[in-house]
Amino acid sequence: MIKITLPDGSVREYESGTTALDVAKSISEGLARKVIAANCNGQVKDLNQPVLEDTSLQLLTWDDAEAKSTFWHSSAHLLAEAVQATFPQAKFWVGPSIDKGFYYDIDLGDTKMTEEDLATLEKKMNEFAKQNNPFVRKAIPKSEAIEYFTQKGDEYKLDLLSNLQDGEISFYTQGSFTDLCRGPHIPSTGIIKAIKLTSVAGAYWKGDEKNKQLTRVYGVTFPNQKELDEYLLMLEEAKKRDHRKLGKELGIFTMDDMVGQGLPLWLPNGGIVIEELERLAKETESAAGYKRVVTPHIAKEEMYLTSGHLPYYADSMFPPMELDGTKYYLRAMNCPHHHKVFDAEPKSYKDLPFRIAEYGTCYRYEQSGELFGLMRVRCLHMNDAHIYCTREQFADEFRAVNEMYLKYFKIFGIDKYVMRLSLHEPSKRGQKYIDAPELWERTESMVRQTLIESNIPFIEVQDEAAFYGPKIDVQIWSAIGREFTLATNQVDFNSGNKFKLSYTTQNNGTDVPLIIHRAPLGTHERFIGFLLEHYAGKFPTWLAPLQVKILPISDKFMEYAQSVLTTLKNAGIRVEIDDRNEKIGKKIRDTEMMKVPYMLVIGEKEMNENQVAIRRQGKGDLGTKPIQEFLKEIIHEITERVGE
Repeated sequence: MIKITLPDGSVREYESGTTALDVAKSISEGLARKVIAANCNGQVKDLNQPVLEDTSLQLLTWDDAEAKSTFWHSSAHLLAEAVQATFPQAKFWVGPSIDKGFYYDIDLGDTKMTEEDLATLEKKMNEFAKQNNPFVRKAIPKSEAIEYFTQKGDEYKLDLLSNLQDGEISFYTQGSFTDLCRGPHIPSTGIIKAIKLTSVAGAYWKGDEKNKQLTRVYGVTFPNQKELDEYLLMLEEAKKRDHRKLGKELGIFTMDDMVGQGLPLWLPNGGIVIEELERLAKETESAAGYKRVVTPHIAKEEMYLTSGHLPYYADSMFPPMELDGTKYYLRAMNCPHHHKVFDAEPKSYKDLPFRIAEYGTCYRYEQSGELFGLMRVRCLHMNDAHIYCTREQFADEFRAVNEMYLKYFKIFGIDKYVMRLSLHEPSKRGQKYIDAPELWERTESMVRQTLIESNIPFIEVQDEAAFYGPKIDVQIWSAIGREFTLATNQVDFNSGNKFKLSYTTQNNGTDVPLIIHRAPLGTHERFIGFLLEHYAGKFPTWLAPLQVKILPISDKFMEYAQSVLTTLKNAGIRVEIDDRNEKIGKKIRDTEMMKVPYMLVIGEKEMNENQVAIRRQGKGDLGTKPIQEFLKEIIHEITERVGE
């Protein structure tokens, strides 16, 4: 007999070789119908895999993220079965689950798949799903697996096999399709009730643009049609909010091939949004005791060797420039420069915490296939700062940084967020992480305890720390539920030693400061991309590039319109007049399209009574008011940074 420990702490005994599905059935038939996969001692497995030893068991349903991942990976195999039936010459690379759905990378030879083919594949997938074929796992010796894919002439699976050892190779078969896969999978295809293939794109094999371009098919599936319908509605809304589309329509940014991939050009409207965000950051940081610095965009190779970014981070940096026998790199991160600012003058304990901030420009060589609008770029302007403090000051400083995040969340109407506490993996110390066991344990404990005391929601993730210390990735959700990684808050117990940073202690000795890296607003690029989608382009008044548009009904009211313009401009309002010879209805519609917060309609009544007729973006007519009353209200809205 073996003992199965359930999440509630209860222990049940079963025959060795029982399955997680058997356990589910023994609890209730209803649970057995809902369960998708099982977490056995921290590892997700098929429901039908025999359990041979004492195990901690969690039965996973659709509500669990691990179950969704298993469901979508199984759906990728169902897609591959449909592709194989439709395109017999197809060869398959990988088909992982992603945040929302799955994809499969496929070599179709000389055949080009189009959007029209997706409907055919969807039909096939539904047909195979209804057959309710089981996903059957079979352990395979490496030699047998190599022979199988050699006979098929499949160089992609043979490449995968080259990195695997005997004992870790398995095939999964459902219906007529067999794939090299470690699993896990759902019990059968019949669980997949609703299917949508969302797009087809090109993707280089292994993500390397030097390799052959494969066909990537994206899709999403659900256990019922209702959830798929809701998801498709969200997708339609997301298309309307696509930051690339809105960025072009609203004159925020553009990309140009002559400038280069991933190097956005900020247009005048985008420049205003940037200025307002920087003003917010500078005000907030000044009140929190930060001092502003400015550092160069390049540095000598020696500095990045000292920091450890070379060669560790070299693949993400632009190639060096050589001058007079010295190599210079475009900076990919601001921290080494800031360490040198700290080191420029002697410090004592009285100078700590020493907080310095900069909207520093960084350059990172992202792969061309990974570039995406403002979300993945090669030039980024980071809301960066570094805090140099004693260990006794750490908790207060780290807590203050988190409180700054919460302040920003309130300003921007971000209601859903979570902090991901990224920890190191002890077995990888000395390779992926610096080899300092005691420092890791102490620092991770400090960060965890500070988060708990601050009552901030967080989750822990293993093996995602920075190489020099634990970090927090800030995950936020937009108004339509799309998840974004906003910024990173990192603890660094290594760079102080590498750069020989020190301060004089109260006892006249010396010590090395602890360093906190923080960027609450992330980068202009990613954060403005998020805001465009979050607000659907309808920025709050304080952030809007154009805050007021004056719409005279005809030219005879232009003189009064000009006086209103002057009054607003003198008060610092961003305002323009629509002086086109167009009907007022068209002027209103065009201004709505440009998502200007306020429209002031001026006709004879308004001119005679020294008033303005106010229209609000998305709300329509707000009535007529004296210009000074409107001015007082909008100034309050701007200075207080009132949201929608």
